Amino acid sequence: MSRLLEYITNDKLRHIADKIISGSRISNDDGLTLFKDADLPLLGILAGITRKRINGNMAFFNRNFHIEPTNKCIYNCRFCSYHKPDGDPDSWEYSHEQMLEIVRRFDGKDVSEVHIVGGVHPSHDIYYYGELIRKIKQHRPSLHIKAFSAIELDYMISQAGMSVEEGLEFLRGCGLNSIPGGGAEIFDEELRKKICDEKPSSELWLTIHEKAHKLGIPSNATMLYGHIETYAQRINHMERLRDLQAITKGFNAFIPLKYKKANNSMGYLGEVSITEDLKNYAVARVFLDNIPHIKAYWPMIGRETAQISLSFGTDDLDGTIDDTTRIYSMAGAEDKNPSMSTEEISALIRAAGFEPVERDSYYNIK
Repeated sequence: MSRLLEYITNDKLRHIADKIISGSRISNDDGLTLFKDADLPLLGILAGITRKRINGNMAFFNRNFHIEPTNKCIYNCRFCSYHKPDGDPDSWEYSHEQMLEIVRRFDGKDVSEVHIVGGVHPSHDIYYYGELIRKIKQHRPSLHIKAFSAIELDYMISQAGMSVEEGLEFLRGCGLNSIPGGGAEIFDEELRKKICDEKPSSELWLTIHEKAHKLGIPSNATMLYGHIETYAQRINHMERLRDLQAITKGFNAFIPLKYKKANNSMGYLGEVSITEDLKNYAVARVFLDNIPHIKAYWPMIGRETAQISLSFGTDDLDGTIDDTTRIYSMAGAEDKNPSMSTEEISALIRAAGFEPVERDSYYNIK
């Protein structure tokens, strides 16, 4: 690795590379320098060093499916292609029975996780969702339930007059195992006013995840990128995640979510390039040195980009999905009917030069 430093002519980049090679933490300024000045091949090498240190040559996936209870939502974020008002022909609102039927479709199939996330429905409270979780657990006790973004949790808990701790404890008692990372968007409050001004604050998102971690409920974290945010705002977002992880150690994975332009009011912006996607994965891997996994959500960016991302710091491709999500297909994602078999995911990973590893929701190897 010392020879790598000889080929880096930029003094700042050489100093940052030396830190990464030695396993030292990089600063916010270092992260900005990587975004602005490092070329893609160097970013791939540096992210690969961190990736190998944390996860070796392994690339993870699981067998999962999604339930999206509704796309009716009290919020109307400018970047969202998913939200539909009541009465819109493209809106939906599943009953408990309809959602249980989705679960039954996987009877006899070797799946380990259901991911439940949707719009913030004005009439569905914590008792409605708690009962749903109980019914799923009664039908399939071994199924890991990863459910409800912090934004959904805030609404259902506050509507019930509970504290965050009380609400999370109630849901855990119903069978909730972990929570996803959605709703984080970008933590900068001035930017949030421009893209999701109705949504709760970034501080509330972080507080809900912190309290979940302290109750033994792990979670993921996300960042919406590729719209009007700056590199400095991306770094600030990741710094706040890194700081919380230092306290709780409760984040399993970080998932950069690419802004997609179809069917929303920010579509005039277009979308950032694959080069920018890979740059973002690489900087995230190096910067978030205490979050163990960086996930490339393949239904969002497509199989080929997800495959390439493994050489830019990512080590998890999510799961088999089995055509059970519409959130990104409605925004113009590459995969309109996302589904991959374990054989297909494994082949994709091997072709990129990595070792496919099936995991459970806690990243235990199966």
